[in-house]
Amino acid sequence: MILCISYCSRRWIILNFGCSFASDVFWERMAKFLLSKVQTPIYRSIIKPTQLLLHAHQFTHGCSEPAADKDAILTSICDSLSKDGLSWDSLTQKFSSVHLTIHQVEKVLIQLKEPINAKQALKFFHWSAHNMNLQHGMSSYCITIHILVKARLFKDAKALLESILVNKKSMHDGSVEMLNNVLDSLLGSYEVVGSTPFVFDLFMQTCAKLRIIDSVVDGCQVLDERGFGLSVISYNTLLHVMQKSEKTYLVWSLYEHMIDKRTYPNEVTYRILVRALGKEGRLKRFLDVVERIHGKRCSLPGMVVNTCLVFGLIDGGKVGEGMNLLKKMLQKNIIPDTISFSLVIMAKVRMGDLDAAWEVYEEMRKRGFEGNSFVSTSFIGAYCKQGKIEEVMRLMREMDDLGMKPYDETFNHLIEGCSGTGYLDESLKFCERMVKMGLLPSPLAFNMMVGKLCSDGEAKRADEALTVLLEMGFVPDENTYSHLANGYMTLGDVERILKLYYEMEYRSLSPCSAFLNSLIIALCRHGRVREADEFLNLLKARSLIPGSHTYKTLIASHLEKGNKTRAQQLCEEMVEMS
Repeated sequence: MILCISYCSRRWIILNFGCSFASDVFWERMAKFLLSKVQTPIYRSIIKPTQLLLHAHQFTHGCSEPAADKDAILTSICDSLSKDGLSWDSLTQKFSSVHLTIHQVEKVLIQLKEPINAKQALKFFHWSAHNMNLQHGMSSYCITIHILVKARLFKDAKALLESILVNKKSMHDGSVEMLNNVLDSLLGSYEVVGSTPFVFDLFMQTCAKLRIIDSVVDGCQVLDERGFGLSVISYNTLLHVMQKSEKTYLVWSLYEHMIDKRTYPNEVTYRILVRALGKEGRLKRFLDVVERIHGKRCSLPGMVVNTCLVFGLIDGGKVGEGMNLLKKMLQKNIIPDTISFSLVIMAKVRMGDLDAAWEVYEEMRKRGFEGNSFVSTSFIGAYCKQGKIEEVMRLMREMDDLGMKPYDETFNHLIEGCSGTGYLDESLKFCERMVKMGLLPSPLAFNMMVGKLCSDGEAKRADEALTVLLEMGFVPDENTYSHLANGYMTLGDVERILKLYYEMEYRSLSPCSAFLNSLIIALCRHGRVREADEFLNLLKARSLIPGSHTYKTLIASHLEKGNKTRAQQLCEEMVEMS
């Protein structure tokens, strides 16, 4: 080693030294020599080489420290931690004058990346932040986390993950950007540390603990693209938190991703998802769906959950995604053939390919599976939309002959299909049969039937059907009463329309524009112009728009009564409205 010392302006300055440190004895002698020449208090404490190096550097009037010197300092720090195992206080005493950059801190951490040095790496991480007033960046956090996970120090790693996620969450409000930033940093430092994939499981489990769930599916997608799949335990942890939150819908997105990436569920997964169905109020519906397909009540949660997922995708218009997931479920044998055949038929029907649907149905029969009410209802719905009522009737007879039990959706299709094609008697019969089975039609189906009946002069029959349904708990809406009002207006029964109006008031339903227009016209036709004016004012007070036919009828009625001034006023209003 070569050491050059010069005396300048009453100061001894180290100008150059070799690439490795001399012995401690040498430096102690050198310190005594310098102290004997320069009586500066700061030099009295120089004992170790790094301290002497830095103090000497302070007297070189800003000359930069050679790269080899910086590396020597970092090596000394690493040795002090890994070989000597110095305590926090000893580190502080030995390196009190050292000022490291973030980059240098990361270099030290990487040199301590082996599991045997993991605790020393954590010590240095905290010590450098405390003693150097250093604010660690995301990269140094992630390097340390990798080191700790690799050494199986999961509790310490999780603490650092919580720290960085809480800080980032406060800055980014739990957004996709926040999660992706941390995830990108973990991915970026994965190779340099030689980490283990479990670090990403721990990351996602920590996100779950902190209720950071909005962008979890995106994070899982990023990991899968990089070749890192989560364990079923991690998925269950995330699913549990999602199910407990107010964002239960996230459960199904994550479960769909889970199946798509061939991470298959266990019993814990199914229990969580069944609870999610219950929370959403959909459990009974899908228990019924499985029963209609399978022929009996199902006690297997997996069957219900997987049916729900595929059914939901197909029903929501995502037929391709639903079929893709169904294929993967079949490969893993986590959904029965009867259900898979039925869902494929449903998908073909929704796509409008009835010929392909029938081909699947015939294949299903060849393999020994019987038809079921779910499949028949799918076909009935398709033929009702096409107006092929003869085919619909044939399928219904077939269902009856095979002892299949139609359900509410079956009857809703039948009522809508028959009403839309003018088979009103058949529509009423299906409604009556439905009621006898203890079922209620949907408001959409019933309103369609009522509207067609009223247009056909059969308002009384429609009203009688409503009376029966009301006794069973059916809840009509504004459109139901609007159709009836229009029907009774055609029949000239103004008193019945008024009764309907007060019935709506009793049910806390607000009459729509069509209802009030019908009522006003009916009153005018019976010469009750003053009452008609009152309902016109009510209509306008509710920010509803009177129809031109309503105005014309009122104007004509006022002219018949000799009320020319009022008729003129209504004419001006009608012009303003147009």
